[in-house]
Amino acid sequence: METPYSTTGTRPAFVLDSRQAWIRLALALAIGSIGSVGMWSVVVVLPVVQAEFGASRGAASLAFTMAMLGFGLGGVVTGKLTDRFGIVAAIGSGVLLIGLGYAAAGLSTAQWQFNLMHLVIGAGASATFGPLMAEASHWFERYRGLAVTISASGNYLGGALWPPLVNWGTQTYGWRATHLAIGAFCVVAMTLTLLLLRARMRAAAPHSHAAAPAPRIDLQLPTNTLTVILCVASIACCVAMAMPQVHIVAYCGDLGYGVARGAEMLSLMLAFGILSRIGSGYLADRIGGIPTLLIGAVAQGTALLFYLFFDSLPSLYLISAMFGLFQGGIVPAYAIIVREAMPASEAATRVGLVILASVIGMSLGGWISGVIFDATGSYAAAFLNGLAWNAVNITIVTALWLRSRRGGARVAVA
Repeated sequence: METPYSTTGTRPAFVLDSRQAWIRLALALAIGSIGSVGMWSVVVVLPVVQAEFGASRGAASLAFTMAMLGFGLGGVVTGKLTDRFGIVAAIGSGVLLIGLGYAAAGLSTAQWQFNLMHLVIGAGASATFGPLMAEASHWFERYRGLAVTISASGNYLGGALWPPLVNWGTQTYGWRATHLAIGAFCVVAMTLTLLLLRARMRAAAPHSHAAAPAPRIDLQLPTNTLTVILCVASIACCVAMAMPQVHIVAYCGDLGYGVARGAEMLSLMLAFGILSRIGSGYLADRIGGIPTLLIGAVAQGTALLFYLFFDSLPSLYLISAMFGLFQGGIVPAYAIIVREAMPASEAATRVGLVILASVIGMSLGGWISGVIFDATGSYAAAFLNGLAWNAVNITIVTALWLRSRRGGARVAVA
C-alpha cells in the first residue's frame, strides 16, 4: 500500500514507491551518469598525460587521488547542502564545479595544475552520488534498497559509457580538447536534467524529512560510533577496489595489450558493476544491508585473487567482468546501512561521511598501487596489498553481522 510522504498547500501528497518516485529516480540516474565522468576520465588519460608532462606513474596517479579527495570532501559538503537546502541546490553547485574544473584541466600547463583541477572536478562529481543516494532513500520504503542502488548505478553507467568516448576523443582530438568538450557537455546536459527534476519535485526550498520512513534496525550502537565503524570498513574495502579500477588501463599497456584494451576492460568492469548494484539493492531489500555488504566484500577478494594468477588477454577480460559483478554493490550497501540504522534528517550528511571514507580508500589505493609499481616494476605486490585491505574490511563487516545475529538488530517489517 502506498504511503503519503508530504503535502504542500493544495498540492497532492507525494507517495512513496509511486510512479512519481520512479520518475524522480530515473532523472537522478541520468544526472549521476553524466556527472560521474569526473571519476573515470582521468583513468583513461593517465598514460597520455604522464607522457606529456614527463611524470612518474606515481605522480600521474595523484590526479586520480585528487579527484577522489575532492569527491570525498565534496560529498560531505553537498550532503549538508542537501539536508538543509535540498538536492537541487547541491547538484547545481556540482554542475558549476565540473564545468570549471574540466575547462581549467584542459588548459593546464603542468602536472600539478592538472592534478589540482581534479580536486575541483571530484568535488563537483560528488553531488551526483552520495546526496542522490540519500535523497532516493526518502522516496521509497518497500523498494528502498533497490532505489538506492539504482541511483548509485549512475556512477557505473557513466563508467561504462564514458571511458571509450574519452579514449576516442583523446586519440582523435587530444586530451585537452576532450576535457574542454566534456566540461561544456556536462554543464548543458546536467542543467537541463536538473531543471526537469526540480519540476518533478515541485520545490526549490528544503523539504522536511519528518514523514520519511523511520530506521529499520537498531544495532544498539551510538550513531557516531556506527558511523566511524562504517568509515573504517569503507576505507579498507576501497583501497582494495582501487587497484583494478585505477590501474587496469596502465596494467594492460605494460603487458603489451595497449591502453585501448584496458579502457574496454574498465568499461566492461563498470557495466557488470551496474548489474551488481541493482542486484545488491534487490538482495538488501530482503536480507538487509549488512549481509549484502559482507557477500560483496568476500566476492571482491575472490576476484582480486584471480588477478594474481591470470594475465592473458581473455582472462583479464573475464576477471574484469567478474570484479565488476562482485564489487559493484559494496559502496551503495553502506548507504543502505546508514538509512536502515540512522534518522532521515541526517542521512545525506552521514552518507557523505561514509563516502568520504570510501574515497580516501580509493585515493590511497590508487596512489599506493602506483608507488608499489614504481618500487617493484610490476603490479603483483599491489594486488597483494589490495587483498590484505580487503581482509580487514571482511573482518569488520563480519563483526557487525554477528552482532546483528545475536539480537542486537531489530528489523521492522515493511
